[in-house]
Order: sequence, then C-alpha cells, then structure tokens
Amino acid sequence: MIAVTLSSKYQLALPKAIRDELGLHAGQKFALITKGSVIELVPLRPIEKSRGLLKGANPEGYRDRRDRY
Repeated sequence: MIAVTLSSKYQLALPKAIRDELGLHAGQKFALITKGSVIELVPLRPIEKSRGLLKGANPEGYRDRRDRY
C-alpha cells in the first residue's frame, strides 16, 4: 500500500509508479466517487479509447428489469 498526504491546499500527489502503471498524465480528469468513508478516483478517458472493450461479451444471464423490485 502506498500512502500519500493531503497538502494544506487540499491536493494529493500521485506517486510516479502509480502514474506510470495506469498511464496517467498531467491535466487528466478524474471522477470522484464516495462510498462511506472511501474515496475512489476513476480516470476519465476519451470514449475512443473504449472501442472494442466489450467485443465478444455475452449478454446472456445478465439482470434485467424483472430482477428489480
């Protein structure tokens, strides 16, 4: 686990190892998702980068409206 410190300006610096592993770059935008006391940072990527992501996915067995209450 890598720990970072929140600065007096409420900023976090992402360690180089993490930036390199995830291919992050300066100026990139993130979605912030809170779950209780946990904060998730999700990198926002251009839709073009998602092309082919679901190729070959089988939609059988997924939930549908009948599963909802």
